[in-house]
Amino acid sequence: MAASCEEAILSHLSTSPEATITDTYPWAETNKLDHNTVVGAVKSLSGDNYVTSKELTTSFYTLSKEGKDVVSNGSQEIIVLSAIIEAGENGISMPDLQSKVGKSTSKIGMGNCMKNKWVKKNGANLVAAVSLDDVSDDTRAMLKQLEEAGGDTSSIADKDANALKRRKLVTLVKRVSYSVIRGGEYAPKRVKKAADLTKEMLDSGAWKSTTFKEYNFLTLGEKVGGGYLHPLLKVRAEFRKILMQMGFQEMPTNKWVESSFWNFDSLFQPQSHPARDAHDTFFIKKPAETVSVPEEYYERVKSMHEVGGSGSIGYRYDFKREEAFKNLLRTHTTAVSSQMLYKLANQEGGFKPARYFSIDRVFRNETMDATHLCEFHQVEGLVADYNLNLGDLIGTIETFFKKIGITQLRFKPAFNPYTEPSMEIFGYHPDLKKWTEIGNSGMFRPEMLTPMGLPENVRVIAWGLSLERPTMIKYRINNIRDLFGHKVEMARTRTAPICRFDDATTA
Repeated sequence: MAASCEEAILSHLSTSPEATITDTYPWAETNKLDHNTVVGAVKSLSGDNYVTSKELTTSFYTLSKEGKDVVSNGSQEIIVLSAIIEAGENGISMPDLQSKVGKSTSKIGMGNCMKNKWVKKNGANLVAAVSLDDVSDDTRAMLKQLEEAGGDTSSIADKDANALKRRKLVTLVKRVSYSVIRGGEYAPKRVKKAADLTKEMLDSGAWKSTTFKEYNFLTLGEKVGGGYLHPLLKVRAEFRKILMQMGFQEMPTNKWVESSFWNFDSLFQPQSHPARDAHDTFFIKKPAETVSVPEEYYERVKSMHEVGGSGSIGYRYDFKREEAFKNLLRTHTTAVSSQMLYKLANQEGGFKPARYFSIDRVFRNETMDATHLCEFHQVEGLVADYNLNLGDLIGTIETFFKKIGITQLRFKPAFNPYTEPSMEIFGYHPDLKKWTEIGNSGMFRPEMLTPMGLPENVRVIAWGLSLERPTMIKYRINNIRDLFGHKVEMARTRTAPICRFDDATTA
């Protein structure tokens, strides 16, 4: 089709040096060609200077479907007036009018009838104030006039045109076409220029008579598209590298759905704890319960909750199996830590010291605001070894935070159901010039470790923080919804710089 359009254009211009296509739109209609294809051919020929073109812009009105209905059946106000007159002297109620002419016609027509004072109210009914002979259907007349003039903008006053546009009866259309004359390289038949020198041309010698396209050595190549790492992933990659350098092994955290047993019960968190309520946790409807948990371990956990052990009196309540088996979206990655510690205690060959970490998504039923989402990423690390103490915990935390450039740390006593002692971690924010909470930490309680089967003198130190907060600080983001979620700007992801933390331990 494009080739035939090119041939038709060049053939038309071949009649004389002064030959011209005044307007491609009527020319295309005369020659029964698609105008868009003609425009494409003109642009292609212009690129090789076979023709020279000039853009023409034509504005005209087209009638909408509703406008065409008005031309055929009359305007809504005339239809409404006719229906009211037909109803007689007592008039017609609004529901009956809507039933007779339709809700849309009734709404538009009544508004214009009341505006023109063609209709008045008589109690609950509507009665005509004029006869059909007293009024004229100006709207229909204007649309007919436009239609007969082919939509010519000069055939109707601007005021009337604006009134029709407000009623969505007409639309102003701008059509782009071109006037075309011969170009500097005009020829009756187009010879395509070769873009590349091929082996076949060299073998046959055809390259000697072949016309090649000119090369533009200054042009830039097409921008290469590709994926971009989200700022969270950049910080996550840096954290992973740091933790692996410290000798930590990453835990498998790709299972977002956990049972309440691993998420709460194995951590010595009572079944009556507020965090286990539906307003804090997302419970799964289907499947609502897990299939199984290690039965002997379940019994030891149950006993620790009900009667205690390892110097503890427990919580002294009836431990419920149905509560422990409820499925949920994990509220922390510590649900994975408890499973890893259980495997560590029961592995072949017995317990061996280990360092684990995880960085993955967790879910909590929280009200979303500038600093909170119902899903976020948790960074967690733990060390299991013989005779660890609080000093080991503080030293490990300080080493990690120094590696991400935070040297000023403070620790504040806190409470966690499954760690004792517990500490909140505060770091000094140089931009905000104040101390801000950046994490939590503690030593896992014996009530949690003993049922797992870990040796009596094994201690587990652990700490955690969100991934979002250091990312927001690193990239100077004030609202967490600008970092994670459906409101994130793609441009921010594309332009986010590489994440690099200055290791303060080498300073």
